[in-house]
Amino acid sequence: MPILPLRRAGIFLFNMKLVIQIPCYNEEENIAVTLACLPRKVKGCSSVEWLIIDDGSIDRTAEVARECGVDHVVRLPQNAGLARGFSAGLEYAVSIGADVIVNTDADNQYNADDIEKIIVPILNCSADIVVGERPISAIEHFSFVKKILQKFGSFVTRKLSGTNVKDAPSGFRAFSRSAASRLNVFSEYTYTLETIIQAGQNGMAITSLPVRVNGETRPSKLVKSIFQYVKRSAITMGRIFLVYRPMRFFVFLALASLASGLGLGIRYLLYYIAGEGAGHIQSVILSALFVGASLLFLMIGIIADLISVNRRLMEKIQWKLSKLEDMIQGRDHSH
Repeated sequence: MPILPLRRAGIFLFNMKLVIQIPCYNEEENIAVTLACLPRKVKGCSSVEWLIIDDGSIDRTAEVARECGVDHVVRLPQNAGLARGFSAGLEYAVSIGADVIVNTDADNQYNADDIEKIIVPILNCSADIVVGERPISAIEHFSFVKKILQKFGSFVTRKLSGTNVKDAPSGFRAFSRSAASRLNVFSEYTYTLETIIQAGQNGMAITSLPVRVNGETRPSKLVKSIFQYVKRSAITMGRIFLVYRPMRFFVFLALASLASGLGLGIRYLLYYIAGEGAGHIQSVILSALFVGASLLFLMIGIIADLISVNRRLMEKIQWKLSKLEDMIQGRDHSH
């Protein structure tokens, strides 16, 4: 049975497989350079394998990757989006026995030499997920507006997730086998914010470490416009928080609606006392509507919370089944 990763005098005892995965879409021109920078040996791991997720590319991305010696290619029949490609990669990496999974970008944005750095908390069992923290303020090709939005988005994500991740949009990440088995991505746009919120809400240990970046090789395929990115990211954050904390969301709506209803009721009462109630009957109607809506929001919140509990139980069962399969196959590295 594999030996658990332990640190003794700075030396790892290991029998760990690292899989480096790269989601790709039409990266024929960049993938060779990116792969050339990836390591084949990493301290703390007995083997290192490369995995390409070809997200329905219409160029020679998969062929070029194979020519460059990639070990595994997962090809999606059509372009399903970054989040779907990322999820397909995690699922495949777990299926081939990965103990640690590192996700990086196809445009060689991140310095591959830092892979050894970000997997250390995974190997010494101090984290389930490690997010590479880019030096946002020092990246020259990021506009001032983009830098501000990156920092603000990370701030909001920290509040929603209860984590301390400083660069939430970073795609340079390391996952333990256990964490990879537990993550379920719902979005089709991007996985970066969603997985942090999900991990935080599920009590996974998540941390971040400073990493280096390379120069820009091409414009971002994900961020086609700042407005679109902000809108879709906000929807993603709201949706995943609603999935895991629906009661808080609907209680907030219920209280806001109740406060509006009571305010209108008090307004009418004041007019009534002053002898002018006949001209403000609309306030009574609106007050009743808002109070009724608050009760409806509360009922929806209770039902949504029960569904959320059921979802958590299903995810726990899924994780337990995955752990059982690993134990049967002798790959249990739980910690």
